Amino acid sequence: MLEGYTTLGHLAAHTSTTRLGLLVTGVTYRHPGLLAKIVATLDVLSGGRAFLGAGAVWYEREHKGLGVPFPPVAERFERPEETLRICRQMWDPGNNGPFEGEHYQLAETLCIPAPLSSPQPEIMIGGSGEKKTLRLVAQYADACNLFASDTDELAYKLGVLRGHCEAVGRDYAAIHKTVLYMDPSGNLEGLPAAMAEYAKHGVDEAIVAPPVAAPAQWIEHHAAPAARALAELG
Repeated sequence: MLEGYTTLGHLAAHTSTTRLGLLVTGVTYRHPGLLAKIVATLDVLSGGRAFLGAGAVWYEREHKGLGVPFPPVAERFERPEETLRICRQMWDPGNNGPFEGEHYQLAETLCIPAPLSSPQPEIMIGGSGEKKTLRLVAQYADACNLFASDTDELAYKLGVLRGHCEAVGRDYAAIHKTVLYMDPSGNLEGLPAAMAEYAKHGVDEAIVAPPVAAPAQWIEHHAAPAARALAELG
């Protein structure tokens, strides 16, 4: 696949309304200070349309293939929290550092030009881990992206998220709830019915991925009809 942030920079120049972000950035691939600068730059160049999608990493083969260190599992869930804290601090013009964490240390958290999004670019956290990932959503994120095999599992995960929100004093309703919709057939005919069920549980958005081959034709022949069907649900 294409490198994500290079692709988003290209899309920023060729679109005017599309929101721009990755689902999601594995935090070990880019140092948090650089990642914060990348997203801020994308936000400036796109006129305030960038968001940060972030999550823990899992693909050991890719790390080894690219020569990127692959931390132990516990550390892979510690680094996202420090990354989110660093990004939020760098995007705060009133706080220029330093940052002292267990895994990252920054002498300054200066980010000029600052992002255009107000108050900061939105943060989406992908994943459904109950102890760590959904807790990070409650503490730091504007949106979540959940993986659920059925609506019963989805309802359970959302209940866990609600509990984390209550524990940290966060408004559960303020979190934009998204799901990754996987259609084995690839034609999206089941998407409208699935979204009707998701909506009953408070899901705001479904995210779908085009196939690697002929994505433009897939959007025209499958995604566009599904979008029209969704609009008819009202």
